[in-house]
Amino acid sequence: MASGPLLLTLSITALAWGIQAKKEISGSTAVDLGQHRDAWRPLMHLSVNLTKIRGITSTFQLRTYDPEGTIFYGDTKNGRDWFILALKDGVPLMQISRSGVLVFVVGGPKLNDGRWHTLELSNHGDFVVLEVDGSRGLLVGLQSDTIEEVVSGSLRLAIGGILIPKERLFVQLEPQLDACVRDGSWLNLSNPWETDAEQLRPCRQNIRPGSFFSGSGMAVVNSSVLQTEYEHGVTIRVLGDFAKMDGTILSIRPPGQALMFAVVADNNTKEVTVILGGYKMSLKEDFKELEMTFGTDWMEIRNGGHASKVPWENPELLKTLRESHVAIGGLPGKDDAGSSFLRGCLEKIQIQGKDVDLDGANKHPSISSHSCPL
Repeated sequence: MASGPLLLTLSITALAWGIQAKKEISGSTAVDLGQHRDAWRPLMHLSVNLTKIRGITSTFQLRTYDPEGTIFYGDTKNGRDWFILALKDGVPLMQISRSGVLVFVVGGPKLNDGRWHTLELSNHGDFVVLEVDGSRGLLVGLQSDTIEEVVSGSLRLAIGGILIPKERLFVQLEPQLDACVRDGSWLNLSNPWETDAEQLRPCRQNIRPGSFFSGSGMAVVNSSVLQTEYEHGVTIRVLGDFAKMDGTILSIRPPGQALMFAVVADNNTKEVTVILGGYKMSLKEDFKELEMTFGTDWMEIRNGGHASKVPWENPELLKTLRESHVAIGGLPGKDDAGSSFLRGCLEKIQIQGKDVDLDGANKHPSISSHSCPL
């Protein structure tokens, strides 16, 4: 497979997803990979004849706070040989499949620090080299008697997704990456890229870590995040500047039942209201951390060094929690259309001490999972 072309398949593509009108854009365009679409569907794509490829190097700049997701994909032989560049735990991950031989390597510097990094991918015979900011980040070698050299046909390139079933990946990963890519130069190709998006979301000029809610929708998290033994409490921790938030920060509703719990910020009164059943507690917004622990028949609220314990006459509280929907940025249920969606930045959301990654949530397209505007 023109190992050069495939592995340096470092670019952007998606072939057929059954899409209607396609728009052409320059490969150097700055694009927000976090733009909403089907999880594995590429944002931009390109197909080119292998005989037209003259370069062996692709370069681009990447900026993200997201630790995991797909950056680039490329293939030949209609997907039988393929290459993927992604992030896993913040560091580069390359997966290669050629003539049935699978290889992967993870390593190099962490890239999810919110800074712009220059990445260069090049092919040198049986080796693929990834350089980060001028220094070698990864080196992958692949050699086998069964490997067939490909010199004709098409090379498909994609950004932000893949063109093969995810089950064929050697290392499984969360596909969506909240990141920006710019200044791309792909194998010296001048061909325009295609996108199926009606409009590409521009990259923000300056960002900081967190999850941004624009006031247009919410994210519903899988109830599995609340799975715990009955005798143990459930702790939810939210960090952010509450004085700059407005709307529903967090809510919990058991299926088919009334709202059980909610935290709502009011930018006008500068208060945060905690609702537990029929009980309400108002907190001043001069704090940056709110922690709530649910026990068997009580809830404890900690904010800015203060703690309050609220009795809750429901011996099935923890069991009910396990069966509930957790919504971040709004109220779950059919009547949520008129709810006050959150506007603001949540720096961190933790349940049982683990960070909640909104990439895996059912979220509104306007929500950025890992970055907030400055």
